[in-house]
Amino acid sequence: MPEITNNPNLDSIRIAGTGSYVPEKILTNDDLAKRVDTSDEWIVSRTGIRERRIASDAEATSDLATNAARKAMEQAGVDAEELDLIIVATISPDTFFPATACYVQRNLGAKNAVCFDVSAACSGFLYAMSIARQFISTRSAHKALIIGAEKLSSMVNWEDRNTCVLFGDGAGAAVITRAEGGDSGVMSTYMGSDGNQTDILVVPGGGSACPITPSNAEQRLNTISMQGREVYRYAVTAMRGACDRVMADAKLKSEDISMVIPHQANLRIIDAIRERLDVPQEKMFVNLEKYGNTSAAAIAIALDEANRTGAIKRGDKIVLVAFGAGLTWAAAAIHW
Repeated sequence: MPEITNNPNLDSIRIAGTGSYVPEKILTNDDLAKRVDTSDEWIVSRTGIRERRIASDAEATSDLATNAARKAMEQAGVDAEELDLIIVATISPDTFFPATACYVQRNLGAKNAVCFDVSAACSGFLYAMSIARQFISTRSAHKALIIGAEKLSSMVNWEDRNTCVLFGDGAGAAVITRAEGGDSGVMSTYMGSDGNQTDILVVPGGGSACPITPSNAEQRLNTISMQGREVYRYAVTAMRGACDRVMADAKLKSEDISMVIPHQANLRIIDAIRERLDVPQEKMFVNLEKYGNTSAAAIAIALDEANRTGAIKRGDKIVLVAFGAGLTWAAAAIHW
């Protein structure tokens, strides 16, 4: 299967600042139980999710992304005009084109930045990190803004209890610069994909292969379709393999890791990854219960929360790992 792993000749990059934003509206499991045949107990026992955030009609993905970006830039002490690269990872863009990153550029006033989107579903933020690393290490860019942002509520079938309970809205961001000396920085990155499994997690309609027409509009083909058992099976295997790759490249063992920040999709998947990595529960960062699965935003939001709450500290060695539609997967090992 296609994969891209760490290049030892690349300069190291560091995360200079993080930020996140979630909408004000909270949708609880009890709220959902009023709309579909489900219950708080059913959802929590199968997913670990208790609530999720839902964007207002006036909020687009670019608005969520912009709010997260401003917080990351403030922490990093970087002005908009200093940015020369903006990458937005999303599967719920404002429009098919232009890129959501261009709307963010406009909102921030980042007139000197090159902007584009990455579509790698839940792995998107780590894909963006790997891409930014290439640009910065080759001196093609100096200060990059990477964002994972989603308004998945616009793509959910609210009558399908198997999917509508899972997803939420939000955004997370990081400012990436070159690491200047020392051991801190991104030690290793890895990306993989398997296009043979495109049908197990997909929005089948709305693109060129299946445009939405008056004759098929009632089928809701422009909403998320998922084969949950198959996704679980592939996710656990791929995420474990991705962790092993970046840890080996960074010469890290399980006991060296201070924190693992996994994709926040399902508590059962997170527990399975923890067991296979042989790390204690307190070293797995989980905020799934508050936000649900926010796809490309999930790891970015969790990273910012871990950073701002002190769950990760300077000198810690952390691993980020994700899995998403495509199928895609990615990981990063970071000396914080």
